[in-house]
Amino acid sequence: MGSLFRRELRLAVRVGGSGLVGVLFFLAVVTVIPFGVGPDLNLLARIGPAVLWIGALLATLLGLDRLFQADRDDGALDLILMSGRPTELVVLVKCAAHWVATGLPLVIAAPVLAIFLNLEPVAIGAVTITLLVGTPALTLIGAIGASLTVTLRRGGLLLAVLVIPLAIPVLIFGVSAADAAVNDPVPFLTPFSILCALTLISAVVGPFASAAALRFSSD
Repeated sequence: MGSLFRRELRLAVRVGGSGLVGVLFFLAVVTVIPFGVGPDLNLLARIGPAVLWIGALLATLLGLDRLFQADRDDGALDLILMSGRPTELVVLVKCAAHWVATGLPLVIAAPVLAIFLNLEPVAIGAVTITLLVGTPALTLIGAIGASLTVTLRRGGLLLAVLVIPLAIPVLIFGVSAADAAVNDPVPFLTPFSILCALTLISAVVGPFASAAALRFSSD
């Protein structure tokens, strides 16, 4: 599993949609919003957590279509399915490597990009923590869509259609937790706990659903 993680991490960095591309897309989304809403700093601070979360969601979608596609093209996916290893564990390792290569850079870049949105230090810390907890759920949910569209040559659009509705609860509670930390620290724990629960549920359901879809596509 360690060798698989290192292999997937190298592939995620080399193939298009790596962390640098995601951060650049994240930067583009955050910098365009102020031009659209105007120079109202209070408005930017109010919608800042939602903008950062939406940018992180869209940036996460960039490389998801290649999560299993490269392995299917070179035959590695068939070898993985016939190796006798638990497919669910393989999917979990691939998702972990994908998050380290693409999701973690977004979390690191979030405090810097939050300055463009006039966020206070408390809001910056809350958004960063919620992204750190919630972005793994986006990757795990995206793995389900990636496994369902692995047989399609251009399944990127269909992948987005499948993943975005499933990711809306993560988006809602991530933004709610960040907003609660700014307005009143007490309610922060409620949406944040639900966000943690969604990530844990995704870590259980995501690999099993993805593994079942991959086995079905190989038949």
